[in-house]
Amino acid sequence: MTKYADDPRTEQAKKQLGEDKKIVEHSRGEYAERSKGRPTPTQEENDMAMLGAHILEHDDDGSGPDIYNRPFDERRTAEEHTKRLEAERRPQTYQTRRSESSGSTG
Repeated sequence: MTKYADDPRTEQAKKQLGEDKKIVEHSRGEYAERSKGRPTPTQEENDMAMLGAHILEHDDDGSGPDIYNRPFDERRTAEEHTKRLEAERRPQTYQTRRSESSGSTG
């Protein structure tokens, strides 16, 4: 068994260690909450794909809908492409800096 000196610094270290452990446990709990569900693709799906199976749809992993996955909007993409092409056709109406070398070296 480890023996520690009986002084204020040891008591402070014990107190700090206890607080640190609480923080770590809280962090682990939050991580466990965020990690609910199961991995997609599952190991079985990986094994089947390795053997040549084509997966059309994965099983639900329990994580809920992906808020960042929005459906493809073909019209919007076409509009953006048209705007980009029109911008490339417009004449340049502003002056840019020109980089020139002095021509003579030292």
